[in-house]
Amino acid sequence: MNILDRIVAAISPESGLRRVRARGAIDVLRREYDGAKTGRRTDGWITPGNDANAEIAIASTRLRNRSRDLVRNNPFAAKAVITYASSMVGSGIRPRPKAESKALDAKVTSLWEEFSNQCDADGRTNFYGLQTLMVRSMVESGECLLQMINRPTSFGLAVPLQLRVLECDHLDISRDRNLPDGGFIQQGIEFDAYGSRVAYWLYPQHPGASNITAKTVSIRVPASDVVHLFDRMRPGQNRGVTWFAPALLRMRDLDDYDEAELMRKKIEACFVGFVINADPNQSLTQVRKEADEKRVEMFEPGMVSYLPPGKDIRFGAPATTSGYVEYMRWHFHAVSAALGLTYELLTGDLSQVNYSSLRAGLIEFRRRIDAMQRQVLVPQLCNPVWNRFLSTAQAAGLLGNGKIRTQWTPPRFEAVDPQKDTMGEILMIRAGLMSLAEGIARQGYDPDVVTAEFASMNKVLDQLGLTLDTDPRKSTRNGQQKQ
Repeated sequence: MNILDRIVAAISPESGLRRVRARGAIDVLRREYDGAKTGRRTDGWITPGNDANAEIAIASTRLRNRSRDLVRNNPFAAKAVITYASSMVGSGIRPRPKAESKALDAKVTSLWEEFSNQCDADGRTNFYGLQTLMVRSMVESGECLLQMINRPTSFGLAVPLQLRVLECDHLDISRDRNLPDGGFIQQGIEFDAYGSRVAYWLYPQHPGASNITAKTVSIRVPASDVVHLFDRMRPGQNRGVTWFAPALLRMRDLDDYDEAELMRKKIEACFVGFVINADPNQSLTQVRKEADEKRVEMFEPGMVSYLPPGKDIRFGAPATTSGYVEYMRWHFHAVSAALGLTYELLTGDLSQVNYSSLRAGLIEFRRRIDAMQRQVLVPQLCNPVWNRFLSTAQAAGLLGNGKIRTQWTPPRFEAVDPQKDTMGEILMIRAGLMSLAEGIARQGYDPDVVTAEFASMNKVLDQLGLTLDTDPRKSTRNGQQKQ
């Protein structure tokens, strides 16, 4: 107990005891957790206790702009965005309707295909192309918006609905206040008193567009017309953060280091040779005389030149950079870890991997991709668009009333060794650990469509009297015909 503790204890023993207990608890905490200690090692470590939205409000714009600059100019950042978009979407996450009858399934599927080809309000791609665009924006900027727009019948669309992808810059972050009814607006998103999203305040044009001559005013768009795609990392988080946030500074520093190393090599390569005067007693008159003579300052293939007496030449030999490759490789391992990629996927460097190590790395990456597809893309993007598509089609009299469920089939992962991977899935199906429908779905196909094609093809083969060694009804696994 210090002097103050003794004084407090003399006046109020109970208060003095509480002070001693509190100090003891703090001392125990500091002894048990090194990260909670204060001192030289933690000086300058600023750790604010803000919630996710407060942190995002402060840093999101600058992080987003720096991330976009990296993607524009850094080849590895561009590769990371491409890798995520191709892995999560590929050719598209496609719906498989589950209606009351096969006929209704076929009708809904046909209508969806027409809608997906006409849904882009900009007329540049289909729904699966919009999926790719939104994933690219989510990785690069942290979030992306999709506005669903009802169209009049005069547009001639199969389903009077179109979609427009908007960058998150359209959100008016200056809209931030409490509302009289108990709701509030936070960074351009309006919530009701229960914390549910009810509207978005969006600029009609991108605030950074070059053709804007006057300040634009945001308009209120109902939340039912907007899809907000982002990966939520903390409870209560309302907006996304660029996936490059943990790696921005490191990638920037690596760019500077690589550029400095390249410039050093270029400077060294500029000096081909150095002429050395072997006579230290050369007079000023001799120097002037040599200066008036024609000097050889350029080299050409096959050239022969004679140096004056007493002159020697030494050719430049650029020094090798020791440890440059190892240094860059180590830091790119850190960058790939920050981005959730494997080193090989980020850099394309396969020089130090074999089949087992490559497959082990891909397993973890594919697990992350599967989680993003099922926990982010499907619930935040695919399901809202599907529900709006159904309600619009039913309101237009194109489909009957009632909810039609769907299952979303993501694209298949390419096999590292197709033969081994295929045999593994065959054994799982034979052992009853996986159904045939699940195995077909894992390849990115609709099981109902594939089995229908099998039935149709088998019927044609039987009619023509053909026997293929791939037909398990008539051939063994080794291709031998069954008796």
